[in-house]
Amino acid sequence: MALYPGQEKDTRVDAETLTRTAADIFVACGMSGQDARTLSQSLVHADLRGIHSHGVLRVPDYVKKFTDDGVDPKGQPVIVSEKGGAIRINGQNSMGQIGGKFAMQTAIDRAKTHGVAFAALGGSNHCGAMDWYTLMAAEHDMVGLAGTNALPTMAPWGGADKIVGLNPLSIAMPGAAAPPMVMDIALGATAHGKIRIHAQKGEPIPEGWAFDVEGRPTTDAEAALDGLIQPLGAFKGIGLAMMVGMLSTLFTDAGYGTQSGNMIDGAISGVDGQFFLAIDISAFTEPATFKARVDTIAEQFLSAKLAPGHDAVYVPGGLEHGIAVENRTAGIPLNAETMKGIEESAAAMGVTIHL
Repeated sequence: MALYPGQEKDTRVDAETLTRTAADIFVACGMSGQDARTLSQSLVHADLRGIHSHGVLRVPDYVKKFTDDGVDPKGQPVIVSEKGGAIRINGQNSMGQIGGKFAMQTAIDRAKTHGVAFAALGGSNHCGAMDWYTLMAAEHDMVGLAGTNALPTMAPWGGADKIVGLNPLSIAMPGAAAPPMVMDIALGATAHGKIRIHAQKGEPIPEGWAFDVEGRPTTDAEAALDGLIQPLGAFKGIGLAMMVGMLSTLFTDAGYGTQSGNMIDGAISGVDGQFFLAIDISAFTEPATFKARVDTIAEQFLSAKLAPGHDAVYVPGGLEHGIAVENRTAGIPLNAETMKGIEESAAAMGVTIHL
């Protein structure tokens, strides 16, 4: 069954083959083998779960970050300060996945002693899909939370200045027999990439996606690209996006909002920030009891009566888990544009690949 229109024309690539391919390209950019694999694993994780906007289509962008934009392929995160379960980390201009994995693992380790640990990461860069980190905590019988700043694409509710990012937030909780329940959402109604696709096709965008530069609702894709993304839940979404952005940046020297760059000139290297929170379930209750209750909640959710026009409901992360099961067996579907980007990146870095 195709997961999205046109997928039957895509090339299916084994996840491990894709991981090795992307890692080889990143090694050619100057990364260590271990860090290159970490970075590629985060991208393939997103592709496996059907979140292709954060998958290997970003390989060319990441190569550019290393070769042109000043991100340090050899950057290594370091702990700057710590007090109990509070840890401040400097990513030292490494890719966000390198600093982010270190930060979440540090939070997990510290939560085993303190029950709860919060790692604030500065000196970072783009960090990929946030559920990659929160699921790390779930694998250790912990609840994981993670958030990041993002380039500003939204305005204060009622305003028209582009100063608020989509600022994604993820929360993951482990289940017993069921897969972990995980939410990973950006706080806008859509993404710039989706608007760009409509503009390329000359098609209008759905109502509720964007405003024009004056802050008026629009369905014109070109006007939306120049304008503003609408937030989820109107003023509530803007408020939550602001708070996630502040949690991601104000505990460190990371740049908030326009301090991190813009959609025209791009991101400023090494000024992003993220936060990673690990909560040890055993500090509060028996993990087996907690996870069984997560399963019960999922069962109740999935047994809900369906509304007209719908054939299924999904718990947070449930649809992505099902897609990952299929893609691990059948291979990850890559469209021609993504394949071309990987091949051109490999050629530019002098890497021979076989996909």
